[in-house]
Amino acid sequence: MSTGRKKKKKKNKVILFVVEIVILAALLVGLYVYSKMNQVDSTGEIEEAEVNIELDSETAEVLKGYTNIALFGIDNRDTGKYDVGNSDCIMIASINNDSKKVKLLSIYRDTFLNVKDDTYNKINSAYAYGGPKGAIAALNKNLNLDIVNYVSVDFGAVVEAVDLLDGIELTLTDQEVQIMNDNYIDEINTVTNHSSSKLSSGGTYTVDGVQALAYCRIRYTAGDDFKRTERQRTVLSKMIEKAKGTSITTVGSMINSMIGEISTSFTSGEMLKLASSVMDYELEDTHGWPFELCTGQYGTKGDLVVPTDLETNVKELHEYLFNEKNNVSNTVSGISEYIVDYTGCTTSSASRHDNPLTGDNNTTTTDTGYILPEEEGAE
Repeated sequence: MSTGRKKKKKKNKVILFVVEIVILAALLVGLYVYSKMNQVDSTGEIEEAEVNIELDSETAEVLKGYTNIALFGIDNRDTGKYDVGNSDCIMIASINNDSKKVKLLSIYRDTFLNVKDDTYNKINSAYAYGGPKGAIAALNKNLNLDIVNYVSVDFGAVVEAVDLLDGIELTLTDQEVQIMNDNYIDEINTVTNHSSSKLSSGGTYTVDGVQALAYCRIRYTAGDDFKRTERQRTVLSKMIEKAKGTSITTVGSMINSMIGEISTSFTSGEMLKLASSVMDYELEDTHGWPFELCTGQYGTKGDLVVPTDLETNVKELHEYLFNEKNNVSNTVSGISEYIVDYTGCTTSSASRHDNPLTGDNNTTTTDTGYILPEEEGAE
């Protein structure tokens, strides 16, 4: 990429919602990435005392068998600054250290949680309050986790990464194609200095990077942000599947295209440890969280996703990720009670059920009153 093109891209970049690409940086690192680590913005090791880890001994013992990584996509126009901005895309990558199986969990960005001290707000604001450490602390506090590592990105590299894979296969509806054509492809072409074509109709395509990114950004269909996070996970799954079948040279080129747009707590040694068994990793499952929720507008907080209730959802999260059925912390119980008191949403109030443990799937969202907030700079 020429210097002029790169500067133009940095200057004009908008928020491109594909946080799942960061898992490639965390998992498909290889020795190539190790050799490039001096180019990554590494913040260094995070101490447990800095990020609200509060586990009973039994839960702590279970979680020792997993590596949990927070993945953030930052709503920040100042490229290269990873300590400010809302994390409008939030994921947890949980790696089973023995089986090498990986589960990815999208945390809905408007989920109403404790974001700092006694402050309750949408979880995506935790990053703005305290940077990556603050966001990790909020995840640990609300979800009873032990996260000490993260990867933060901005999103321009996803187009190059998909293109280096020679595209990925997606099956699109007529409505999705129309929205991609009308709202996103031209904009992404302008921002990334590409010339991707529009699609004619629904069907199965091998899409390029611009088209894949346009698909991930769709928010105008039934399902709103819930459906969008599902699309993002679909794209990630396709990318990982195809990347594992390519050469280390191709994977290296993908990572090199993103290397200047990543901030992480991983040291080079930790990245090398992940890389040592990278091709053994298997993406086992992906899902969105909370599993049971209600939505609506709540005073000055605006449109919220409310876990119904938090304590129940956290127990289910642990069972899903870790096959662990222990009780949650007293802190989680207290937060859960506050959320019920503030919103009036209890377990019997849930208007959306999407539980991978039980197969309970009532994901109709058109009657919930939830309206995805407008994204700055998006059509």
